[in-house]
Amino acid sequence: MVLETIATTAAGIFAGAALYINVVEQPARLSCGIQPAITEWRPSYKRGTWMQAPLALLGSLAALLSWWRNREPAWLAGGLLLLSVIPFTLIVIFPTNKRLENQGLDLHSEEAGRLLRRWGRLHAVRSILGTAAFMIFLLSNAVTS
Repeated sequence: MVLETIATTAAGIFAGAALYINVVEQPARLSCGIQPAITEWRPSYKRGTWMQAPLALLGSLAALLSWWRNREPAWLAGGLLLLSVIPFTLIVIFPTNKRLENQGLDLHSEEAGRLLRRWGRLHAVRSILGTAAFMIFLLSNAVTS
């Protein structure tokens, strides 16, 4: 039960933080204008990475270990969903992150606004994946309790 608790807790914190970013932080930063939004996004992104990456890794590893031990398919499905956040971030979101981090980016340009809005849409995928994993874990815990 320890692995399942770790997986569920990590996925729940990941999902909550990811949803907060999409529902609260991203709309708030965009409401301030693109230049201040990107100025705020840069340190926020760096800090968020140090929180969310370990949560995704810890939660997915605990879920996959639980599946390995018990062969419950929900832990495999949820673990793979949560784990998929990492390659999705590295392959799909990372190019947008690099462009937003580029100090040569004109923060008053149309491109800057497009990039930041694109980042928000891409981050929403992470929110969906994390929330789906969390819900699978919660349901699996409810069924086995």
